[in-house]
Amino acid sequence: MVLAFLLTATTLLQSLTGVVTDPSGGVVSGAVVVVRSATGGEQQVQTGPDGRFTVDAPDGAVTLIVRAGGFAEARQSVAATVTTPVDVVLQPAAVLESVTVTPTRSAQTLADTPASVSVLSREQIRESPAVVADDVLRQIPTFSLFRRTSSLSSNPTAQGVSLRGIGPSGVSRTLVLTDNVPVNDPFGGWVYWTRVPLENVDRVEVVEGPSSSLYGNYAMGGVINITTGRPVRRTLELKPQFGNLGTRKGDLFASDVVGRLAASVNGSVFDTNGFPVVAVGERGPIDTNASVTYRNANAKLDYTATDRVSTYLRVGYFKEERNNAKVTTFAPTVAEGNDTVWKALNGGIRVQAPWASTLEVTGFYDDVRFHSNFIAVPNLVTRATARLTLDQVVPTNNAGGAAVWSRAFGTRHFVTAGADTRWVQGESQENGFDATTGLTQTLRRLSGGTQRSAGAFVQDIFTPVDRLTVTASLRVDRWRNYDAHNLENSVAGGVIGAATANNKPTLPDRTDQVGSPKLAAVYHLTPAVNVWASVSGGFRAPTLNELYRQYRVGAILTLANENLGPERLTATEAGVSATLMRRLTVRSTFFDNRIKNPVSNVTIATNTQQRQNLGRTRVRGVQADLEYRIGTQWRVTGGYLFNDATVVEFAANPALVNNCQGIAGAACTLAQVPRHRGSIQASYSEPRIATVSLGVQVLGLQYDDDLNVRGVPASGCAANAAACAAPGTPGLPGYTLVDLNASRALGRHVEFFVGAQNVANRTYYVSTNPTTIGSPRMVNGGVRVRFSGR
Repeated sequence: MVLAFLLTATTLLQSLTGVVTDPSGGVVSGAVVVVRSATGGEQQVQTGPDGRFTVDAPDGAVTLIVRAGGFAEARQSVAATVTTPVDVVLQPAAVLESVTVTPTRSAQTLADTPASVSVLSREQIRESPAVVADDVLRQIPTFSLFRRTSSLSSNPTAQGVSLRGIGPSGVSRTLVLTDNVPVNDPFGGWVYWTRVPLENVDRVEVVEGPSSSLYGNYAMGGVINITTGRPVRRTLELKPQFGNLGTRKGDLFASDVVGRLAASVNGSVFDTNGFPVVAVGERGPIDTNASVTYRNANAKLDYTATDRVSTYLRVGYFKEERNNAKVTTFAPTVAEGNDTVWKALNGGIRVQAPWASTLEVTGFYDDVRFHSNFIAVPNLVTRATARLTLDQVVPTNNAGGAAVWSRAFGTRHFVTAGADTRWVQGESQENGFDATTGLTQTLRRLSGGTQRSAGAFVQDIFTPVDRLTVTASLRVDRWRNYDAHNLENSVAGGVIGAATANNKPTLPDRTDQVGSPKLAAVYHLTPAVNVWASVSGGFRAPTLNELYRQYRVGAILTLANENLGPERLTATEAGVSATLMRRLTVRSTFFDNRIKNPVSNVTIATNTQQRQNLGRTRVRGVQADLEYRIGTQWRVTGGYLFNDATVVEFAANPALVNNCQGIAGAACTLAQVPRHRGSIQASYSEPRIATVSLGVQVLGLQYDDDLNVRGVPASGCAANAAACAAPGTPGLPGYTLVDLNASRALGRHVEFFVGAQNVANRTYYVSTNPTTIGSPRMVNGGVRVRFSGR
């Protein structure tokens, strides 16, 4: 009987083939193709590198549904008798029609997603004058880096990303992915934004709320998923550009598709003479320009073995060197800086498994070497002398993998389940120098350990009625810190001597586990209006950097803390989105995040801080976004974020609780979190004339220290008196920046462009002690050349 059933089922299936393209005729790889029968059964596959798909369909009329990130969902009926390939052309999407894959790890339109998600398209990225990825992302108000500075001038350890002000520090509370592979530094959690190949980015999806229930560690505050471009037959793109400050940049992308095999390579090089970062009134003889040089290269192979099995392999190499704008005054002189070499290998396989399910398995390995030194400045007023205090090398190995399975059960349920694991081993190898000239080594410290984590999750997207979609997910994580140590010895005459009082050959192992649930729902009030709400839990385990590595910024020494515990979060969100007048889309979201035991830098003595679990903080506020299209040529987008972030409990230092410093009307806010952030972008695109875009970013006052007492002194206000009406007032003044970009295509293959960031050359402050400033006006221009053939 079973054999007869299988034979009968086989005769009821037909092979449906087709190709998915965009309006220009380019193939769309990785698109999700769903075949839905009249009885509700579904089959699902993905397109290969050549945009083609083959799927078994029941004998009868079916509905073909195609979804791909950045496009509108396409639906069409296919007759039972069709024998020729089906051509599907995906169209650009309005905001709520855009398909995203990050929030639920499955393809959904934004209108069906119960989360706050911002998407930057390829066009928006190219319309930005920014030369690094974090500067592009600043047009999203919820996005910020620690100390609100650009990766062009900041130490990578200060490049941790924070969404909505959840735990701003050098360590990210946001998981950053490139094509679903984590790119957060495995030792410290920060992000090398210069590793992102901007010219090859197809879109960026930003999930602005807690996502631990699916992604685990680092995703407590959200997820940023950077999707790179698809391979195209016989394609070569070159983009040389030059700018002021001695800036030079070059980008390359090449790809080809031959049958079932696709190959692509991308690379970028960057160099600049940099700019001063210490404010004019405080700048001294030791201060130089902050600058960065980097090289980035990646190669990827995609292979579709059969219509049901595809695989890929990617290798990458990244090298960065930075000058951090200080130099010692004792010969031989040494510049403060850091350099990084990152070698990456990752790959995966995707299988259309039995029972109309899909299984995707990925793995990655990273070999990272980070080197940095630190300079002490004895007199912060004259800044006339400086000496070397510490030299660090941090080798780190990182390996992990994930398996994700998904299946549709009829038309009402879509279930996703998965598991992942990660192993990180790193050690901070430090040489300390004398407190007089910094020329003699006096200390040797080896501090590090190993962290192993694993998690599993399950999610069900349930549609009980046509207008309501409910998403329920649960994840359980367990991690262990082990083989930890802090070996510290004195050094005399270049010889390692006796152990110091801080020598701890063995630090206690630490094991913990946590569950991260989420329940969310979206309801379509009308075809144009949607409301949604969610409640969820999240977590973040402390990194090896927080546990074992100390560092210095200016006069402030920050100590490690091997006793740190995990941060935990409870979040509530609610939002509404609507399409008005057909061309205007508005979204508004309320959020309330309660964080228990957040890790923060706490002042424990003069010029000394230590990482500690704070007790409890609360981050709540309102976010609003809009997009307005005028015809096919004009687009206006904007956003605003109001943040109310404060410490609500900390028994070890009650002075931090609701800290307003007794100032009437002052904000009781966490350090590095402004209460107000906003942006607006307007663009005009007419290929026969030009493409012009204007961007404005506005940030309010924010504090630079946990006590909310440090401010910009009178000397630091010399170049920006208007923003410092009351020198010494606590906090960093707010500011407004304007960006401008223009491009013009000459024929099919050549496009010229010119852009400027901070057009008004506004001086704005990013930190105190000393007062440091952000990027000045940066102008760059160049040409984009593209060759392609069939």
